[in-house]
Amino acid sequence: MALETPTWLNLCFAEKILRKSEGDNSIEVTDIFSKPATSKGDNYASDMIRITVEFSHDQGGRKISEKKSIIIKASPTVDGVRQELIAQSGLFQTEILMMSDTLDKMNKVLDPKQRLSGKGLYVQNENPTLLAIEDLAPLGFRMACRLSGLDLTHCVLALRGIARFHAASVAVCEKEPKQKDMYARGMFSSLQPSELRSFFNMSVKALADEVATWPEMKKYADKITKLVDHIYQIGIDATRRSDDEFNVINHGDVWVNNMLFKYDNDGNPIDHIFVDFQLCVYTSPALDLLYFLSTSPSPDVIENKKDILLNEYLGTLSMIMKQLNCNTQPPTMEELKAVLKRRASYGMIASFTVLPIVLCCKTEAKDLGELINEGFSNPGLKSESYKKLMQKRLPLYDEWGLLDL
Repeated sequence: MALETPTWLNLCFAEKILRKSEGDNSIEVTDIFSKPATSKGDNYASDMIRITVEFSHDQGGRKISEKKSIIIKASPTVDGVRQELIAQSGLFQTEILMMSDTLDKMNKVLDPKQRLSGKGLYVQNENPTLLAIEDLAPLGFRMACRLSGLDLTHCVLALRGIARFHAASVAVCEKEPKQKDMYARGMFSSLQPSELRSFFNMSVKALADEVATWPEMKKYADKITKLVDHIYQIGIDATRRSDDEFNVINHGDVWVNNMLFKYDNDGNPIDHIFVDFQLCVYTSPALDLLYFLSTSPSPDVIENKKDILLNEYLGTLSMIMKQLNCNTQPPTMEELKAVLKRRASYGMIASFTVLPIVLCCKTEAKDLGELINEGFSNPGLKSESYKKLMQKRLPLYDEWGLLDL
């Protein structure tokens, strides 16, 4: 067994997971190998371990030997700000609820070829809180490169995926209205701990300090500084659910690292699937759209092909809601664009706080604890690609009145 394996992650534990998920009590685990499932900077709110389990089981009177790869996603166990923040924010409980209940129902209403996520295999609620999830790598899924931004083909697949997710959530919420209230919290809520508010405040302060060093952008630094103490409330206002609007369960954290792609032999993306469901929230679909569009497409796509993406989203959403016999009507393009404009400050917050993380080169990446402890001085703020994007976006945010209190 590899050295970084926690003591609880042993043969007995792996056997318990497999027996439950496979429904087979004849399973006997003979060995287990582990390694980190993500690199630093690729995952912030949990400890991810990939385990390969060697086991035998009875089949037709004979013992068969097999191997299976599983992702263990555990709530942080090392004491510190990160552990406190994750524990108090209820992020893990949201994901457990999604993986053990809602997502299962959403996947069931869709065609199996259109599934939204890997299967949840096992849940443990304490010491430590964890999820065992199907490893999607053996099925050919992998992360795209976050630094260059997604090209149009990747983005089209992503927008169709977001639309499928939203449409399936509408179908499930129509059958079970209580699902809507299970995801009332999200990233911006008065119920969230003060550490989360600090994370956004410090991020925006660090951005203001950085923008002050860009000669042609200095005039925006003062405006951004004034937003520092208000940014979290702006987020609450931008995400607030309005029951007379079209609402869905949002993934809540749709950036390039929380989706995996499958590729054909020529390297073209052909399929898409989501991971990480800790920030799901029932409100306007504008949240997922603004967050994705602000953090993940390449500069060319976001500047020149945004309408193509919105058409893909709305076309897929309408088609799948119709297939699922939803009573709710999808929005028109006019309504969708109006709500994106109304909630545009959410995209601005994503550009201010998430985009620098996305564009931080891997050698300089920090984990969440380091970012918080160091006053959120994210090296991504200094990257040339971030500066280029923000030189275009800040004048727009100013023009739209988003930089004024």
